[in-house]
Amino acid sequence: MQGSEVTRLARLLVLLAAVWPVAALAADRPGRFDFYVLSLSWSPSYCEAEGGARDDAQCESGRRYGFLVHGLWPQYERGYPADCPTRLAPDRTDIRAIADLMTAPGLVRHEWRKHGSCSGLSPTDYFKTVRAAREAVRIPAAFRRLDTYVMVSPAEVEAAFLAANPGLRPGGVSVVCDGRRLREVRVCLTRGLGFRACEEVDRRACRASRVVLPPIR
Repeated sequence: MQGSEVTRLARLLVLLAAVWPVAALAADRPGRFDFYVLSLSWSPSYCEAEGGARDDAQCESGRRYGFLVHGLWPQYERGYPADCPTRLAPDRTDIRAIADLMTAPGLVRHEWRKHGSCSGLSPTDYFKTVRAAREAVRIPAAFRRLDTYVMVSPAEVEAAFLAANPGLRPGGVSVVCDGRRLREVRVCLTRGLGFRACEEVDRRACRASRVVLPPIR
């Protein structure tokens, strides 16, 4: 390699070293994202798989939880930001205010650190947005009361959500399973909490032909 080529290569490496950290930092800057994913967890599946062994309060007999909010996640069109820099954290008032939708204080704190920190909102406003997002999505009547084990296809679950939510399209909802149980339904929302498509999220949907819905406890 000739001297002029070495010089050009060295200059390029210096330029990349200067630009790359800035680009990486900008990728996870609070408030820089394209849309949200509202993740709704089927509580009986969580309790049957691991929550009961952890003595999670949401799994106690008589709690009668169906779909609970797992999280509201800022997303890029490809990938998502996480653990954005912030000194803010939810206080007891924030945790109590969301307890009917997210029952575990540890989950509330975790979701704030990993996802809420990237929303560009304060903890109070972020969890208000979580509530507004949950209120924007109607749970189909078939899943509000379930007293026995039911076998369904992911397509049937998706169709029920589409029917219950005018404006929601097949490319904007994703059913997630663990291979045997239905675990979550994920709905893609604009920053203004309207329904929208999300190809990357939809591609990660459950591929099982049939899944189990454990009954509400």
